[in-house]
Amino acid sequence: MNKVATTSTEQLIENSDVSLTDKFNKDDVSWILSLFGTAVGAGILFLPMSAGSGGFWPLILMTLLIGPMCYFSHRGLMLYVLSSSKKDADVIDVVQESFGVSKANMIALLHIFAFYPVLLIYGNSLTNTIESLLMNQLHFTRMVDGVEISMVPRWLLSGVLISGMIFVMYSGKHMMLRLAKFFVYPLIVILFSLSIYLIPTWRIDAFSLQQMPSLSDLLIYTWLTIPVLIFAFNHSPSISSFAVAQRQRYGENAALKADRMVRVASSMLLVFIMFFVFSCVMSLAPEQLLEAKNANLTILSYLANVYDSQIINILGPMVAFVSIVSSFFGHYLGAREGIVGMVNRVGVNYLHVLTEKRIDLFVAWFVGITVWSVTQFNPSVIDLITKLGSPVMVALLYFMPMYALYKTPAMKKYRKQWSNKFVILMGVLGMTSIIYGMFVGN
Repeated sequence: MNKVATTSTEQLIENSDVSLTDKFNKDDVSWILSLFGTAVGAGILFLPMSAGSGGFWPLILMTLLIGPMCYFSHRGLMLYVLSSSKKDADVIDVVQESFGVSKANMIALLHIFAFYPVLLIYGNSLTNTIESLLMNQLHFTRMVDGVEISMVPRWLLSGVLISGMIFVMYSGKHMMLRLAKFFVYPLIVILFSLSIYLIPTWRIDAFSLQQMPSLSDLLIYTWLTIPVLIFAFNHSPSISSFAVAQRQRYGENAALKADRMVRVASSMLLVFIMFFVFSCVMSLAPEQLLEAKNANLTILSYLANVYDSQIINILGPMVAFVSIVSSFFGHYLGAREGIVGMVNRVGVNYLHVLTEKRIDLFVAWFVGITVWSVTQFNPSVIDLITKLGSPVMVALLYFMPMYALYKTPAMKKYRKQWSNKFVILMGVLGMTSIIYGMFVGN
């Protein structure tokens, strides 16, 4: 898949003198790790509960699909941003350049609806993870009316956690990238190590052909899981900033260089996420996965609660914390981009007052207060993912770049690639699955 797609892309990029043998520099590696860290968040930590209840064999089909889905969709968005004639144009700017102000305002609004709800998901997930750690591993509890609760009130715990993440983002993109890079290295090592550590606990009977569902059940189950798969592998919030940075650094060679980096990030995600999902699913019975889903816990927090293992007790919550925080950073960038884009267009008459610093301060306070408020209600994370986060995400990542591909002259050279039809098909399947889950499914 990658070889065919890469050759096609390279042939279409004109006047490029970047060789495939060029090594990635320090900045390239930082961006690859940032893309990886953006995707590895609450999605991967809840994916085993959604994708694993069907057993081993549906996961095989999901793995075959999600690799090209992840790569082609994010590459399409990246190429669209790079199609702009302006050096510093982000995704909202390029939409305005292609389709006018009204559609740019709509995309800015969609950015907010796509990425801001994800911040609510991460805030709630992080609070639940640390609260579970305090209660189950550290036994930092007290009894109230015969009920064991955490000694740290939820409102205080969530306030400290969310304020810390907001402070990092308000301090600037460079600080976020440095911290994300610091997080991602141990995240890769620990995630892979945990996946290997769980191998002795795998249920061998799950590999049996007798456990294979019928073809219709296999296809239906995979179709219903596509929205969570898209969410778990999504790193689109960082794609716009990433593309702008590559254009400023590599100029006319940015498309080829950025394509290589997106391909590496997508391959890393496929290997690490799906190996982790397989290992978790093979280690737990379907009823245990359902119990974890109903408890609104990440898979790592649940594993730490059910396994008498000091390694899992320590590393499980650690991975959950690091992955959620690193992914929060990436989605904050996406939400901020939408809010800033909307303010710059709707508030054009007040730009002398709405300085960038004031806008950033507003975004920080708005996100901080609203995310903190939602954590007090502790809504179902998987419901938030499938009903709140995924629909707009599919529209922005699978439909918008493909629409621009056939409507924008600058994208004409990419129109004959077979991967475009694949992205559109998977987008349709993802959106119909979401609609089915909202109005027909349980």
